[in-house]
Amino acid sequence: MNTAKRAAQLLSSHNVTSLFDSVEAFLFDCDGVIWKGDKLIDGVSQTLEMLRSKGKKLVFVTNNSTKSRRQYAKKFNSLGISVREDEIFSSSFAAAMYLKVNNFPREKKVYVIGGEGILEELQLAGYTGLGGPEDGEKRAEWKSNSLFEHDKSVGAVVVGLDPHINYYKLQYGTLCIRENPGCLFIATNRDAVGHMTDLQEWPGAGCMVAAMCGSTEREPIVVGKPSTFMMDFLLQKFQVSTSKMCMVGDRLDTDILFGKNAGCKTLLVLSGVTNQSTLEDPSGTIQPDYYTSKISDCLHLLGP
Repeated sequence: MNTAKRAAQLLSSHNVTSLFDSVEAFLFDCDGVIWKGDKLIDGVSQTLEMLRSKGKKLVFVTNNSTKSRRQYAKKFNSLGISVREDEIFSSSFAAAMYLKVNNFPREKKVYVIGGEGILEELQLAGYTGLGGPEDGEKRAEWKSNSLFEHDKSVGAVVVGLDPHINYYKLQYGTLCIRENPGCLFIATNRDAVGHMTDLQEWPGAGCMVAAMCGSTEREPIVVGKPSTFMMDFLLQKFQVSTSKMCMVGDRLDTDILFGKNAGCKTLLVLSGVTNQSTLEDPSGTIQPDYYTSKISDCLHLLGP
């Protein structure tokens, strides 16, 4: 599919109404769109309230796997935004759902290089997760005549954003994938960087996934954006045609590509990872339908 070369339109008073009227459901990325770290981006709360008051469905689709849907709902509420768990589609949830829809055996375990969010979603789906934060302090040592032991019943390794990545986890995951017959290698996403704090970007899950690709010489199954796996769940739940959805995000290679792959309208905001020069780079192959500085521009352009 050629996702390119029709230039993105700057969102303006001339085109905002036609976009707004053609959309029933807005899909929002979170990091760099709704918040940066634990700080809300200006005008977000009022914009979401306005959209709900106009009868628009809101869905939050995030590649950040550090939290479960329950934990994300709690974060939204702590920031003064009321969001239900069933309006949140995180890559932690997508990883658990991938196993479920593919009939992953319940007796098999899942090793997690990532956060508590993945472990919680696995547990809710009925699976036993190993690793995660508790392996953050463990050390792998090279010793003569000593084997590094791993659980032979691990049938999948899920890799997501992990601020406590270490050599122990890499060795454990590598052994499971290379030595356990049929072991799946699942990545929540391959984002290069993300706004983990409000002032700067940090290495994303793509960094952890690349390390595992290097040691296993395998490519992962990616369940987060831009994979359309999560879209299947969205369509089932909300019963809205993708042509009447608008994906709003700050990343061209995940958010905007996800929307385009699924047939949604797309709106890029420049409040996160992507800046104007990246958007206008002639070598870029992914163009959104529209772009604007931040989501609250919709509020001002649409007026009272």
